[in-house]
Amino acid sequence: MKQASKPIPAPRIKESLRKLKTNIARVIRGKDEVIEQVLTGLVAGGHILIEDLPGLGKTTLAYCLSRSLDCSFTRIQFTSDLLPSDVIGVSIYDEQMREFVFKKGPIFANIVLADEINRTTPKTQSALLEVMDRGKVSVDGQTFNVGPPFIVFATQNPVDYEGTFPLPESQMDRFIMRLQMGYPDYEHELEILSNRQSRQAYDSLDIEPVLNRQEVAEIQHFAPQVFIEDSILHYILRLVTATRTESEFQNGISTRGSLALKAAAQARALVDGRAFVVPEDVSTVLRPVFTHRLSLRRQTSDPLEERRAVESILTKLLDSVPLPE
Repeated sequence: MKQASKPIPAPRIKESLRKLKTNIARVIRGKDEVIEQVLTGLVAGGHILIEDLPGLGKTTLAYCLSRSLDCSFTRIQFTSDLLPSDVIGVSIYDEQMREFVFKKGPIFANIVLADEINRTTPKTQSALLEVMDRGKVSVDGQTFNVGPPFIVFATQNPVDYEGTFPLPESQMDRFIMRLQMGYPDYEHELEILSNRQSRQAYDSLDIEPVLNRQEVAEIQHFAPQVFIEDSILHYILRLVTATRTESEFQNGISTRGSLALKAAAQARALVDGRAFVVPEDVSTVLRPVFTHRLSLRRQTSDPLEERRAVESILTKLLDSVPLPE
């Protein structure tokens, strides 16, 4: 006899995530929506890419998330001379054991900050493909698991900056969301300027863990169980189909992208304390889930301009696709 699944404790999860958001917001001021999107990606068990100008708090946000969770954390500073073995690890000959022993690299952590990921070469970027997709690393015929939980929190500056290597589509597709920090508003930036500790080191950030590894893994376990009606699945598919028939897009959203939208919508419902998905969950996460997976048919020299154009087209598609009845 099949055992009934455990009910989703949505109110308790909402309260836990509220504490997590409040903890991060103590340092990241005036960016509540960005923090909620990060939590959505965390709950969905996906990887997050934050792309924006230097100095807007991308790395600080990653540190605040890691300090708020009692999980293992590593930072990889991606540079042009970084090798794949510097990321995943290397096999070293042990003279006592008379065999090669695999020494794990910094990718073996619950939260991995891939800082300025587009400053390393495509060869090193490709070292992340398997582990971001399957949570495993294959080396010398052996397979090593990472996590759970496991999240790559990557930052990058716009690709037109000197010394950068644009991420290929296969790499971009591994991120469930691409987010922007944006400039803080006047009041919050004044608050930052008034803070005497605004230039303090990351290690001295006044942040204590509010969730442990088991709690994060439990929340991620419940996320795929969030109820989603067939009508909303049809709504997701109509939005996906609209991107495939849009003449301004070079290609439409893939099946991986449609699954990412579903997972993000379920995670967003949990962040809001619900065990069921509503259409607003889909519309809220659509742009951060879809924008980095789409490119314009016409060529543009400015990547920021292209991103804004893609977001504008997605907004029109959202308005044109009818909501579920």
